[in-house]
Amino acid sequence: MSEAPLVKTVSISTVNGPCAASAVHGAVLPREHLRSDLRWAIGVPSDPHRWLDEEQAVAGELRELRRSDGLGLVVELSCIGMGRDATTMSRIAACSRVAVVAGTGFFAGPFTPSWALDADVETLTRYLLTEINDGLDGTGSRPGVIGEIGAWGEEPTSAEERCATAAARAALSSGLPVATHHRGGLPLMEILLGEGLPAHRISVADAGTDPVTPRKIVELGGYVCLTSLGTDRLRDALDLIEAGYAHRLLLSSGLSRVSEIERYGGGGYSHLFRTFLPRLREAGVSEGTIHTIVHDNPLRWLTCAERYVPPAAPDAGRVLADQGTGQV
Repeated sequence: MSEAPLVKTVSISTVNGPCAASAVHGAVLPREHLRSDLRWAIGVPSDPHRWLDEEQAVAGELRELRRSDGLGLVVELSCIGMGRDATTMSRIAACSRVAVVAGTGFFAGPFTPSWALDADVETLTRYLLTEINDGLDGTGSRPGVIGEIGAWGEEPTSAEERCATAAARAALSSGLPVATHHRGGLPLMEILLGEGLPAHRISVADAGTDPVTPRKIVELGGYVCLTSLGTDRLRDALDLIEAGYAHRLLLSSGLSRVSEIERYGGGGYSHLFRTFLPRLREAGVSEGTIHTIVHDNPLRWLTCAERYVPPAAPDAGRVLADQGTGQV
C-alpha cells in the first residue's frame, strides 16, 4: 500500500460529470436515497415498504428545494446491493438541476452479491476501482463516494470486514471519501482508520439513541451525519455545536422509503429545511454556523483527495549514458 500523501483538489464526481466544489453555492444533502430497493435479501424478512422508485416525484421535490432553499447537491448512497440505478439518478439530476453524487461499495451482508461474500480483499478492491474508473451499472457515470457501507448486526461479520477493508483501500487509491451506515458505524470506522484512511474522509451515520456515539465519531476526527431528524437528533446536534464540533457535523433527511416522500404523506427531502433548521435557529444557532454545517462541511468531506504519485526515477544506466553524450 502506497504511503504517498493525500493532495486536496476541488473536484466532485457527480453522475453527470465532474463538478467544481466552488460551483455548489447552496445546501448539500449528504445522505439520501433517490432510488433504492431493499425489499428482498437472503436470510432476512422481506419488507414491502423498503423501496423507493418514484423518479418524477423525487425530481420534483429536489427541483422545488433548489428554488426555495437553494439546494445545490445531493449525495445518493444506494450502493451495490441496494437497487442502485445510475441512469435514473442522471435523469433526476438533469430534471431537477440539482447535482447528484452516486456511491459504490458493498452495503451489508444480506444485500451483498453472493460472489462478494467469499471474495478476498484484493478482488473486492479491484471491483470497486473498476466502478470508480469505468462507471456504474454500464454507464459513464462515476461515483463520488464509497458508501454507504454497513453491517447488518452491531458488529460486522468477517465478510463485511473484508468489504470495509476494500472500501478503505479503494478510497486511498482513488481519493474518494467513505460513508458508513449507522449500524456498526464505529467498528467500521475503526477498520477504515486501521487501513490508514484519514478520519476526515469518513462520514458515519448515526440514528441511534446513545448520545455518546456522535461525540466519539467527531473526537476521532470523522464527520457524524445525523438523520431521522427528531428531538433526539436536535439534542445531539446542539451538544456537538456547543462542544465546538460544528465543523464535524453533517445533517440530512435520510429518506429511503417511498412512504417518506411528500407524495405519500412523508416529510420529504424538505424536512431538514422546514423543520430541523428552524429548530436550530430557535435554539440560538447562528446563520454562519448553519451555513458551515449544511454547505461547507459536506463539500469539505466530498472534495476529492488524490494520491500524489512522484515521477518515476530515471534509469541510472540511461542517465550515465546520456551524460556521456551530452544529453540529459
